[in-house]
Amino acid sequence: MCIRDRLRTTFAIILLSSVVFSQEKINYLFKEVKVKNYLPHMTWEDVEEALKRTDMVIIPVGSIEQHGKHLPLCTDLYASVEICKLIAQRTDVIVSPAVFAGISEHHMGFPGTITLSPSTFEAVVFETAQSLIRHGFRKILIYNGHGGNKTSVQNVIHKINHNTPATAVELSGIVVPEEKNTQEKPIPYDWHGGVNETSLMLYLTNSLVDMSKAEKPILTFPPEVERMMKHIDEEPNLQRVTSAKLFLPERVGKKASTRELSNTGIVTSGNPKDATVERGRKRVERFVESAVKFIEMWKKLE
Repeated sequence: MCIRDRLRTTFAIILLSSVVFSQEKINYLFKEVKVKNYLPHMTWEDVEEALKRTDMVIIPVGSIEQHGKHLPLCTDLYASVEICKLIAQRTDVIVSPAVFAGISEHHMGFPGTITLSPSTFEAVVFETAQSLIRHGFRKILIYNGHGGNKTSVQNVIHKINHNTPATAVELSGIVVPEEKNTQEKPIPYDWHGGVNETSLMLYLTNSLVDMSKAEKPILTFPPEVERMMKHIDEEPNLQRVTSAKLFLPERVGKKASTRELSNTGIVTSGNPKDATVERGRKRVERFVESAVKFIEMWKKLE
């Protein structure tokens, strides 16, 4: 080996050693890549520049609660954040940090669930909005990924609209056209951790889903709910009663917490094993398309 080749080999070894050494000094658990318009990844200068282009921000809210044996506790949270980030890649809107925990008392029978009182949840969401409003954001869109937060989210929207210079709306409530010519089999009810939610997570956060543990739940509804569900086709308004009698805290004694309704925590008439990435992708893309159209129209008209 000539001197030049020896020098090249020595230099390569030194370079490789420095790379390995530097990698050992970096947290190997951190895998995030900087995402455009995602506030936690931005600097204050980034936000200052963004405010010259837009005064619109999305606040994702979710929950940390059981979603059966195959889905993570962060299902509602991550689904909300990832959908909002996808929207922000298509239109110039900022996505704020998520409000992690939500109102999940009805899931507390399963370990790992975290719940907030409505007053605490509403205060956190409202004060998050207040901070953003102080910086100049005037259009507040709240994306709610958890049904248990619904009433409190509406309370916060009302408070923002009646007490601040900003205008707030619920982004998750926009109208999304139904898919035409779908081959998907209808599922009578698919309320929590079922086929649709599993499909959503298979598309959005695939590495967190363990389909080997997905199973069809054994459900036990209160007798009066069971009777009413059999007559909903005959009288659809009975859904108002069944909704009022399900997903309730165990302490009220109505046998309607998820621990009492389901052996796995999943509440669906379908089988989560039927979930697919494609099913999730189609739902996300339809929503993102509708959200972008709505946001662009709002910008244009105001």
